[in-house]
Amino acid sequence: MRLVPWWALLSSGCAPLLLVSGWMTATLLHGPGYEPTTQTISLLAVVGAPGYWVMTGVLIALGACHLLTAWGLRPAAVAGRVALGAGGVTAVVLAFSPAPSSGGSLWHGTVVTIGFTLLAVWPVMAAVRRGSAPWGLRPAVSVTVSVLMGAGGAWFLLELQLHGAAGLAERALTTAQSLWPFAVVASCLRHRDPDSPV
Repeated sequence: MRLVPWWALLSSGCAPLLLVSGWMTATLLHGPGYEPTTQTISLLAVVGAPGYWVMTGVLIALGACHLLTAWGLRPAAVAGRVALGAGGVTAVVLAFSPAPSSGGSLWHGTVVTIGFTLLAVWPVMAAVRRGSAPWGLRPAVSVTVSVLMGAGGAWFLLELQLHGAAGLAERALTTAQSLWPFAVVASCLRHRDPDSPV
């Protein structure tokens, strides 16, 4: 018997593809005035930006992917599934809370921070403390991934403060956060529970 439904692999696999293709398309639409290494993804989603509609659609779809994946990830601890689903909800909220073209926004920044935090802590919250857990849900793996995502968040904040490579840090972090649910679902699909009948 499968631990997760097949569609969880589809929803989790679509998330990184949507995210990366979305920001690449929005960057192309924006033109040479946008520098992806130093400028954040939020600038692509500013109302009136050439790629606004692309990023809005991507964020809504990304949120839906995380929600579906959380729903289908039955072997994970409930707290982790809730955190992943809530991370999906923040992506949808972010789609309707773009950064203003005039500069920073407390509301936008708060939503981004909540989303990054939820997607950084969900692996450790989803960990299953039994020997037969799929590798993606084992405590040591989950803690390591959450620590690395936390370090990625710290790198992003540092680059923002230094006016450095914030775009690069953000892309690395968001890519990792969108890929990890896929890795966990794949580990569940490949896992054979020794307690289940053959």
